[in-house]
Amino acid sequence: MLVLLQPPPDAIRLETPMEETAGGAPVDLTVIAFVILVAVLAGLGLMRLKQPPLVGFILAGVLLGPSGLGFVSTADENVTLLAEMGVLMLLFFIGMELSLKAFVATLKPALLIAGGQLAAAMAITFGLKLISDATYAEAIILGFIIALSSTVVAMKMLEDIGELRSEPGRIAVGVLIAQDLAVVPMLLVATSLGGSGEVAWFSLCLKIMVAVAVLAGLLWYLGRRPKLKPSFAAAVEDKVEILALGSLAFCFAAASVSGWIGLSPAYGAFIAGLVVGASTLRSPVIHVVEPIQSILLVVFFLSIGLLIDLDYIVENVELVAVAAVFVVLVKTIFNVLFIRLAGLPHKTAVEAGLSMAQIGEFSFVLAAAAYASRAIGGDVYRLALAVTAITLLVSPAWMALTRHIEGEARFGYRQFREALAEIYEDRVEDVEDLGFWLRVRGRALRRTYRRRRAARQRAAEERTAAGAGAAGEGEQPGE
Repeated sequence: MLVLLQPPPDAIRLETPMEETAGGAPVDLTVIAFVILVAVLAGLGLMRLKQPPLVGFILAGVLLGPSGLGFVSTADENVTLLAEMGVLMLLFFIGMELSLKAFVATLKPALLIAGGQLAAAMAITFGLKLISDATYAEAIILGFIIALSSTVVAMKMLEDIGELRSEPGRIAVGVLIAQDLAVVPMLLVATSLGGSGEVAWFSLCLKIMVAVAVLAGLLWYLGRRPKLKPSFAAAVEDKVEILALGSLAFCFAAASVSGWIGLSPAYGAFIAGLVVGASTLRSPVIHVVEPIQSILLVVFFLSIGLLIDLDYIVENVELVAVAAVFVVLVKTIFNVLFIRLAGLPHKTAVEAGLSMAQIGEFSFVLAAAAYASRAIGGDVYRLALAVTAITLLVSPAWMALTRHIEGEARFGYRQFREALAEIYEDRVEDVEDLGFWLRVRGRALRRTYRRRRAARQRAAEERTAAGAGAAGEGEQPGE
């Protein structure tokens, strides 16, 4: 199985007293329990502040990590394993919640917008490569990382402003799903670019084509038929334990098969989620799996916080700050631009574009996978983690601030128009009265002109008739 999250090679193990398990493996249950407790409290605190709880989980990891209070020296192997399971469960859950009809309805604009985001990110990173000593592999992977947005954060922000079920929410969710689908080939590329050997581009392209073809065929098949009804559905739909264990077994079995044939385990988990989501067991499975997924996601974001190097951020604070601000601004501008180019209104473009201004959670996975395969160096890896974490932290505040400024600007423009209308109200009425008077006078003049023309015509006819009569009288004496 692909290792999605890896601590740096020079990381130090936990330095707290260990308890031995029956098999002799060192596990410090006190540390794990305390770290998860702090993460949950931080998440609840952020929820009270109307911020996504995952921000609190990341902050807890940073606070307790090796560059914070040092309570945990690095991400323990047990935490890393749970974090990898959290990634698989996240994709499994996304696959289950995916509405095929809604996704197909927004498929064309979603693919156009997601493709434009990826192209813009690649143009930026390859432009930066020209003025730095970055490698082609680092430029490609950084482009992948910047192009992705956070599904969890974006949906939470749209829900908070009441736009998740409206047009901005539908477009944003469609784009985010397209990005999530692109994670699979991105992971294949990220892991294939590592090492000192030459990249097997033919094999890589073949894997990507197979993955895309299988996914497209499955979406087409599931979208054209009614819900799948397994023969055992009636026997298990009311049994919580069987549903939970069975769905987890199906998810991890599909992930294992996908990893065994050379694809990403995350791809198999997503395919398994699509199949379950297209069955009659979708609702009960979501009900029992959601708490498990939530717990594993807490561990995932917590492990991300443990990997963030505060010392690196302090030493390179200007670089990290400029990179984070640049990413948020550029992503906002390009998001709004591409949504407008897709033919959607301004309000939809602003709301959806702001919700996707951050770098997503799968960017952590991409960075870790690329670093584990040595496709990117340690400094690039630390910079990617730091910038991703900062954009996740500031994204809700950025959206609130930008919406407020834009709302004030629109309100000010409306007030300006109303003020102009009020100032020139009398003159406008005068102009309207003048126009009415001119129309009335014009009609009167036309009537006068027609009467005079008719009178002239009658006078001319009378003169003609009189002349004809006089000529007749003059001829009578000569007869």
